[in-house]
Parts: sequence; structure tokens; C-alpha cells
Amino acid sequence: MSERLQPAIWGGLFIGVLSALPFVNLPNYCCCCLWVLVGGALAAYLRQQNTPYQIDAAEGAIVGLMAGAIGGVIYSILSIPLQMFVGPMLEQWTERMMSNNPDVTPEMRDMFQRLSTSSGARLLSVLVTLVVDSIFGMLGGLIGVAIFKRNLPPPPPPGTIDIPPSPIVPPPSPIAPPPPPPAAVDI
Repeated sequence: MSERLQPAIWGGLFIGVLSALPFVNLPNYCCCCLWVLVGGALAAYLRQQNTPYQIDAAEGAIVGLMAGAIGGVIYSILSIPLQMFVGPMLEQWTERMMSNNPDVTPEMRDMFQRLSTSSGARLLSVLVTLVVDSIFGMLGGLIGVAIFKRNLPPPPPPGTIDIPPSPIVPPPSPIAPPPPPPAAVDI
């Protein structure tokens, strides 16, 4: 598996699942795509943990972009059954809200109902989600690189061969001269 793909998948799962759950997805709307930003930062964090060097901003942006795109796809897949389950309840809620509001004209109600049931609007929503999640995931990856920065040496330039330093060998000790031969004794 690619070094970038695994962190992007985990960040994308975080984005997609939390963005698809009803009421849990409110921070995405209220706090400027919060789950998408956090998912991109999570992908950058996981990428940083898998490398011996400090990742640069470009690497964080790429991993965050991938996480955002994967999260957008997961969100689109998970939102279909969730909308089928929660959709009727939301339709009743919006219908009550519109009927209680005297400023909403019958033409506006018809237009809103047609847009909510249109398959073209859902397809457009999926495409916009993919683009927006990718952009904000990339921003989250950049934020993640800045937050989770470690004091590591930068990676070597491309094409560099890593040669470990040779061990330091102590100089040889001076060799003592051999002992003199025993003196010959005459008997």
C-alpha cells in the first residue's frame, strides 16, 4: 500500500462517516467544514508518524487532498441510505417550518419540494461535496503539518545515497621491539 494511501484512507473514513451522520454533521455546516479539516489534519499526522523525516507542506497538502476526496466519496455512499431513513422525517420538519412561516409563498414551497426530490440536484450535491471536501481536506493537511511538526532532520535531496560513516578505528599501538636474543654462554 502506498505510503500516502493508508493515512488518506483513515482521514477519509473520519471525514465520510462523521459528515454523513445526522446531527453529528452539524459542525461541518456551523464551523466551516470542521470534520473535513480535522480529517485532513489526521491524515497529515498519520503520514508524519509513518516517516523518519519531517514531512513538508506539499506532502501534507497531498495527503489531505486525498483524504478529502476519499471522505467525499464515503459521505456520498453513506448518505444515500441515511437519507432514505431520515429523509421523510426531515421533509415533514421542513414542511412544518414552511407552513408556519407566512413569508413563504406557495411557489417557493413547490420549488423547494421539486429541488429536494430532483436527482439532478443530488448529483450536483455529490460533485460539490467532492470538490469542497477535497479543498478543505487539503487545508486540513496543511494545518496538520504545522501543528504536528517534529524536530527531525529534513529528508535528503533526491538521488542522494546514504553512506553511513565509517567506524573510527584507533591507531595501532606501537609495537614493542622483540626482546634481544639470549646471549650465548660459552662453557
